[in-house]
Amino acid sequence: MECSFEQEALRQTALAEAKVGNYADAIALFDELLGQNPLNATDYNNRGLVHFKCRHHEQALADYNMAIALDASLDSVYNNRANYYAHHGDLIGALLDYDMAIDLNPYNVRAWINQGITFRDLNMYGRAVECFDSALNFCTLQEHIYLERGRTYHLRGDWNCAIADYQRVINYVVEICDQLGEREIHLLTQAENWLDELLAPLVAF
Repeated sequence: MECSFEQEALRQTALAEAKVGNYADAIALFDELLGQNPLNATDYNNRGLVHFKCRHHEQALADYNMAIALDASLDSVYNNRANYYAHHGDLIGALLDYDMAIDLNPYNVRAWINQGITFRDLNMYGRAVECFDSALNFCTLQEHIYLERGRTYHLRGDWNCAIADYQRVINYVVEICDQLGEREIHLLTQAENWLDELLAPLVAF
């Protein structure tokens, strides 16, 4: 029991280091954890994610594959491996892994969002919107979903729908202006930039 408690404390420290960008320290801690328990799929998944953020892409893929070999029911690792595939241009491989993540956990909102973005990259705008609509049902990350759905409408030529979604994001950020973090600033900047891009031809005209 004590060993398990110590491992969990070490795991939480590794996750905290990764969250603040201390990736080398996080990887070292996950190395230590996996040295103690080389059969922990979650630790492989988390170390893979940190490797990916460090652009150690081959190490990331190896960790994701090991995590799946140890626990094929871990939905988050399929989402992470799909992100690897998408980054390297294998959009079909990415879609298959996002599908698996969603099949294992229909509440995995990030997998729905990422799948929608991938469909959009394939110019399959209708399928992309369906993914974003499904993601909205779970009442989390909604401003992120509106941003990506707005971009999809924008690229499809549904400008009124795009403007409405961009404005939803802007309104959300303005309402919490006293609590802005890096994520909210990114959302606001992206929504404003895409809205300006959409409106520029109209202003010029």
